[in-house]
Amino acid sequence: MKFAVCAANFGSWSDPNVAVRAARVAQASEWDGFFLWDHLAFVWGPPSADPWLTLAAVAASTERLILGTAVTPLPRRRPQVVAQQLATLEGLNGGRVILGAGLGGNEREFTEFGENFDPHVRAKLLDDGLELVRKLWDGPIWIGGNTGPALRRAARWDGWIPNSLEPDRITMSADELADNVRGIGRGDDFDVAFNGYSEAGESVRAYADAGASWWLENVHDRRGDVDALVARIDAGPPAV
Repeated sequence: MKFAVCAANFGSWSDPNVAVRAARVAQASEWDGFFLWDHLAFVWGPPSADPWLTLAAVAASTERLILGTAVTPLPRRRPQVVAQQLATLEGLNGGRVILGAGLGGNEREFTEFGENFDPHVRAKLLDDGLELVRKLWDGPIWIGGNTGPALRRAARWDGWIPNSLEPDRITMSADELADNVRGIGRGDDFDVAFNGYSEAGESVRAYADAGASWWLENVHDRRGDVDALVARIDAGPPAV
């Protein structure tokens, strides 16, 4: 199992300097990657930062972390621009980049700007967008979401990111994860990046045994203040 910090891109974490600080600590504390959420949170409340610009700053400040988004709502982005951003980030980061992509679940982030939130429309945009990104960029693509269509879509790509969290708890058991992984039906070449919370030294072996190849340690304001969460990162990944 590999381990990454997965940080919000809004609230206190909208400051790119906070992300750079956390990523530097993550690198020093033997985490494997650093991922960012992708929200336009300013339309419903707190300030938010562009994840790609922030990840570029992280790439320029670290040497070995795998970087990515978890997840980007591709239906509200131009896929050709996303592919260019991914390739540019790879240039800064030695090719260690992953696109996490999904439908997008926050209605106001679409409708505030006149975009269609109909699920069928978003699904078509997502599938068409993924195909275009693949033509222009050959890096890993992980698909987020728990619905039947999301799991079937994930099976066609390189990995799956379960929607497994609420602000204060993990909502998917290891047994549920294992059932979903069996349903996807892919082999060892397929990544499962589980979103979770852990304390320093806590074992996450049950999730590894259930099929998770990555653990994404989520950090955001509702979990604690920045200093406390950077201290959690500094304590290192959970145990397996």
